[in-house]
Amino acid sequence: MDYSPPPLFKQGPSATARLVALLALSLALLVIDARMSVLGVVRQVVSVILYPIERLVLIPRDTARAALEYTQSSTKLAVDNRSLRESAVAQAQQSLRASQLEAENRNLRTLLNLKQHAAVPTVAAEVLYEARDPYTQRIVIDRGSKDGVRAGYPVIDDRGVVGQVTRVSLFESQVTLLTDKDQAIPVEVVRNGLRSVAFGGARPGALDLRFMAASADLQQGDLLVTSGLDGVYPAGLPVARISQIERKADTAFSRVICEPVAGIRSNRHLLIVKYESGFPPPTDLSPPPAPKGKNAARDAREEKDRAARAAAEANVPAPAAAAEENAPPPRPTDADGNPLDTDSAQKR
Repeated sequence: MDYSPPPLFKQGPSATARLVALLALSLALLVIDARMSVLGVVRQVVSVILYPIERLVLIPRDTARAALEYTQSSTKLAVDNRSLRESAVAQAQQSLRASQLEAENRNLRTLLNLKQHAAVPTVAAEVLYEARDPYTQRIVIDRGSKDGVRAGYPVIDDRGVVGQVTRVSLFESQVTLLTDKDQAIPVEVVRNGLRSVAFGGARPGALDLRFMAASADLQQGDLLVTSGLDGVYPAGLPVARISQIERKADTAFSRVICEPVAGIRSNRHLLIVKYESGFPPPTDLSPPPAPKGKNAARDAREEKDRAARAAAEANVPAPAAAAEENAPPPRPTDADGNPLDTDSAQKR
């Protein structure tokens, strides 16, 4: 049986022959081009013609590669940005902590120097927290009765008076700040020695000098120090500076506002001054109460009887009783108060 194609579909040489011929032609062209470079111009023309097709074919690859690089770079930039932010926050915290430690160290050095040169014993204390009562200005410190702290001791910092110890427990104490509405401290003006009393509660964080005459010699910026007249604060501690003076023509007094020189709420470390004024304790000099009411005469007789019994036990005649026994009897009088002649009355 003949399987060859019909004469109508015969196409010349066989495929093998054509392959061999093309290979031979390719080798010949390669040798000729390598020897003589006759195909350079043809190659350039073909390259120019095929360049748009090559770029069109390479667009999907380049797009995919650019998208991948963008994604990778974005991820890397996000990671680097997050790392830099965390590093910046950590450095900022370290810088802030270093600044706080530097300020605290400076404050402690100043307090140590103040403690060494203080004329009275002092105790260093640290502020634990502020009192939760919004209507008072108080803080709690970490020193108590076990450290020798007593109610009434002044509390200072490196710049001046902060407040006064008002309540003491075993391990901690409560300090009422200078600006509390219930606080008052005797002060004097350094410039001229004018004395007054500074009260808290004038406005938040300020003091005021009450009942100061409108003609008082006061100026803005005058420094007020403790006068020591109350026996609570030693004399000479800085208290405040005058910041505002209001004088009105229709009033006899001026309104004087002062700003504390101490860091009322800015310091964590304070000094408790163990100041003893040396004043004698107050004594009751009032006379004993006089007897009142219907029992006054009876109380007087009982007191006289007790004195007589005490004198009799001591074998000493009571002055009052002896005087009463030796005194002549009272002479009778008439209705007008004139003495009567008892001898003539007896004869009649």
